[in-house]
Amino acid sequence: MSSPQQNPSNQSVADGPVLRPHEYDGIQEFDQKLPNWWLFTLYSAIIFAFGYWFYYFQSNIPVSDRDAISAMVQAKEAKELESLKEINDETLWKMSRNPQFVEAGRAVFMGTCKACHGENLEGGIGFNLADDAWVHGSKPSQIFHNALNGIPDTGMAAQGGAQLGTQKIIQAVAFILSKHDPQHMRDIPREQEPTLKK
Repeated sequence: MSSPQQNPSNQSVADGPVLRPHEYDGIQEFDQKLPNWWLFTLYSAIIFAFGYWFYYFQSNIPVSDRDAISAMVQAKEAKELESLKEINDETLWKMSRNPQFVEAGRAVFMGTCKACHGENLEGGIGFNLADDAWVHGSKPSQIFHNALNGIPDTGMAAQGGAQLGTQKIIQAVAFILSKHDPQHMRDIPREQEPTLKK
């Protein structure tokens, strides 16, 4: 085996390792080209690190673990709420705090109820649903009943049955309730309805 030799011109030598021309404390430095597999691994790691940094920390594309878990919990809660047989005030309030129910209700409201009650629930042909004063009952179950069966002599037609169905009405009521605080909703006489034209 040949001994390491000096290579001032930095040319590779076929019969042994090449050393740089300097020496420190009796230690000499190899002057060899790194193997291609090693360079490939290094450059691949650099490219991967940059891609990883950009994807997870700059692009906002991936969903964080917290958001993913929160979405799973909301979906589970929505499924449980949908399967409930009894519709009462407590259940409707709970649905109004579930983002999936509220978003589904918003779609139903915008497609069916907006024409009469306004895009922001401000009223128009129909009653104002944005304030806390309710002429035909301020309890969630009363609001649900009014939407399901209609209100005679007001123009509010029954939305149950083939019109919307119970599930979509529940979603719409959840959307309406999501804009309210249960502590502030109250019943008032019809004469005091803010949008009532005398």
